[in-house]
Parts: sequence; structure tokens; C-alpha cells
Amino acid sequence: MAKVCWPYFDPEYENLSVRINPPRVSVDNTSCNDCTLVKVDSVNKPGILLEVVQVLTDLDFIITKAYVSSDGGWFMDVFHVTDQQGKKITDVKTIDYIERVLGPKGYTTDGMKNCPGKRVGVHSFGNHTAIELIGRDRPGLLSEISAVLANLHFNVTVAEVWTHNRRIACVLYVNDDTTSGAVDDPNRLSIMEEQLKHILRGCEDDDNVARTSFSMGFTHIDRRLHQMLFADRDYEGGGVTTELDYHPPSFKPKITVERCEEKGYSVVTVRCKDRAKLMFDIVCTLTDMQYVVFHANISSNGPHASQEYFIRHMDGCTLDTEGEKERVVKCLEAAIHRRVSEGLSLELCAKDRVGLLSEVTRILRENGLSVRRAGVSTVGEKGVNVFYVRDAYGNPVDAKTIEALRKEIGHTMMLNVKKDPASTKAPEAETSGWAKTSFFFGNLLEKFLA
Repeated sequence: MAKVCWPYFDPEYENLSVRINPPRVSVDNTSCNDCTLVKVDSVNKPGILLEVVQVLTDLDFIITKAYVSSDGGWFMDVFHVTDQQGKKITDVKTIDYIERVLGPKGYTTDGMKNCPGKRVGVHSFGNHTAIELIGRDRPGLLSEISAVLANLHFNVTVAEVWTHNRRIACVLYVNDDTTSGAVDDPNRLSIMEEQLKHILRGCEDDDNVARTSFSMGFTHIDRRLHQMLFADRDYEGGGVTTELDYHPPSFKPKITVERCEEKGYSVVTVRCKDRAKLMFDIVCTLTDMQYVVFHANISSNGPHASQEYFIRHMDGCTLDTEGEKERVVKCLEAAIHRRVSEGLSLELCAKDRVGLLSEVTRILRENGLSVRRAGVSTVGEKGVNVFYVRDAYGNPVDAKTIEALRKEIGHTMMLNVKKDPASTKAPEAETSGWAKTSFFFGNLLEKFLA
């Protein structure tokens, strides 16, 4: 009997172009007086712009300007970045990390897996189980979700929660409170899934209203939240608009889609109020919508941002119909609004324990506060959380509520209340002498341990 011989493919062939023309990365602190220039030149490949922006975003850099060109087989871009205080990037370890992750080693099989960015999956945070939830938002829902996990003896170590257009998306990392390991018992996971679905479904009978899943992949958390809400079509925002859906006029982006006849591109222009991670959110959405960015020009002028992207669909087509253009505009508006959290932020630090998130969210709910966005992290033995809150009707939180909150939790947790500079209605909040800067988990932890 004849044997079939298949052609041999070298497993390293995929990386051949990278080995021949390895990426060149430079971190330049001399060319510009007020920022650091990060320059990346490499062979072009699908998704490379998002990878680079993701790395810079995970380091909490502020991108003030960027110039991107990837027409043809080569990718060249320059990013003007600062830290959260508006200073240059001078830390030697940080610079070395940028050069290593974006350089030749970062494009090997294990390169990006070594990146300590926020990722979804059991393997990315060690012995943890990643849970994805999406459903209809309502006041107190996060409290109910965390109570279910606490009652089932699951400890929440990391979580990200976004709300938009009356929808909520969560990615949570949990482990067993006795073994501190991933939960691998199918019966426990099944019970957890059923109870969480029941909570998310609420009074709705339709199973499509809410979804629960256990993730085993290596997807970046923020990108995964964008993907979940995009798949849930939150950009359509049908139904009656309520106070919870309201966005101040200052947050209303101006987005246009035009055609560049000379080069055969569609030009997407975004002008809106500037904020951290804006470029990531836009590039992430364009990438997930199967569009390729060939050129881009990003700039910030004071509180305003102007971003211009020259794109085509992956099949080489431009946006020719009004329907396509309208969909891109709606999706980018949604991507920009998902991370906007006007009002107050509550930053808490306490000794980590099972049920900590449940206790904190219960107190917030009992004080009539609705969580619009949340980030939960565990640093050593400390649980560090930040909640962006409004009242149950979407209005700013009054000073009396904040004072009552301080009295209730101030004895067991370090609490920092900050007013979002973008909000003009929120009350001035005491900060206990802390600097009014952008929030870092590390800063709050340092204060707690002092």
C-alpha cells in the first residue's frame, strides 16, 4: 500500500521575515523636551498596531501624539508618550521592558505571553479561573454577583467591570478560597454558572438576555470587554434613554468617515475630549471590526483629542455605503463612551479576604450608589479596588452620602474619594491630603502600608 508523504513545513517559517528583518525599537528622551519618543520599525503584520498600542497603554503611558505608517510590507510609527504626571519615561527597567517586548524577542512564540498586561485566561494569572459575564445592567447587580461568588467560597482576585447603554460586561478572576487554586470541579462551576445566569437574567425569561462563560484563552481584558459589548450590540442602544445612559455634551465625540480618492482609503476622523487609553479603544474597535489601519495621525491639544485613521477592510474594500459608515461611527462612539465614567471615583484598599468585594459592593448598594465602572486587583495580601459611582438614577453623588460611606467603612479600609475633573456637578470631595492625580493601584497601596 502506497504511503502518502506530506510536504514538510518548517515551524519557524512563519517567523522567517522577522528573523531576516528584526523589529527596531528605540526609546528617545533627547529629541523632545517634554515627552519620550517611542519609535518602532518592523515588518508589517495583521494587528501589529494594536499590539504596540496595547503595550504602551498597559504601562499607563499617556499618548500625546502618534504618527503611523504601514502601507506596504513595513510598519513604521512614532509615539510621543509621558507618564501619568506628564513627565518623560526615564525608568531604566521600563525602557528595557519596552525594547524587549516590542523588539525581536517580543515577536517570538513566547514573547507576547511574557507580557504582564491584563489578560483573560487561567494561565495568565496562575491558578485562577476567568469568568466572563454580560447582561442587562441594574442598580446593585455587581453586589449580587459578588455575593453569589462569596457564598460559593470563590475569592475574586482581579475584576474589570464596564457598563454602557444599560448593559454590563465583567471579567473576573476567581480561585478556591481553601486551595487558592483554579476551580476545576465541574459541579461547582455548573452551580456557579447557573446562579450567575439567574442573577443576570433578573425578571427576564429570555436566556439570550444574559450570558456566562469560563475563559481559557489569552485575550487582553480591556479588549475582551470591548469584544463582549460589541458582540452584544451595545452600540445600537435601542429603547428609551434613561438618566443612566446620559453622557454630558463634553463627551459627545464628533466622528466622520470620508473617502480619500487619491490613495483609495476611507478616512475616519475622531474629535472628542481627550482621556487616557483613547487611542487603544479606537484601534481595538477598528481591528475587531476587521479594518486595517494603514496610516494614522494622533494629536492632543489641551483637553481635546484629534485622531485620523486611513483604513480599508481586510478584503481591501473601503467604506462605500452609508450603512457601513454609520455602523463604524456608532461602534466608535460606543467604544469611546464605555470607559467614560463621569462623577466620583472611590478608591479602597484593605486586607484581602474572601467576600471583600461582596462586602464593599453591598455597602455601596445600601447607600444608594450605582457602580458604572470598576477595577479590582490583589497586590500581595491587599485588595485594591476603584469604583466609579453615581446614584441609582445616574445623578452625581451628594456629599452626605459620601460622609455616611466614610463612617461605615473608614475603620476597616483606606478610602480615597476623588472628583472626576470632567464632571461639573459632582460635589467637591475630601481627599485626606492625597494628591489629586490619576489613580494607580500602587499609589493607594503605598498609602495603606505607610
